[in-house]
Amino acid sequence: MKVFVDRDLCYGSGECAHRVPAVFEFIDDFGVVRPGREETGEDPEVLEAAEKCPSQAIRITGAPQSAPDRP
Repeated sequence: MKVFVDRDLCYGSGECAHRVPAVFEFIDDFGVVRPGREETGEDPEVLEAAEKCPSQAIRITGAPQSAPDRP
């Protein structure tokens, strides 16, 4: 999967950098993806960082679709 941060949406909470510092960092009051870390594989921590981003600025493409829960 590929990850990026939309600077137009990011307001600099820093949650991503605190959750996954190997992928995200905090520069000029904005969260950014560390150079060379745009391709993350199937990393559940990155998916959680995107889900918990308060401004919903983290975008992920190519993420696996979760299967619906079955009874």
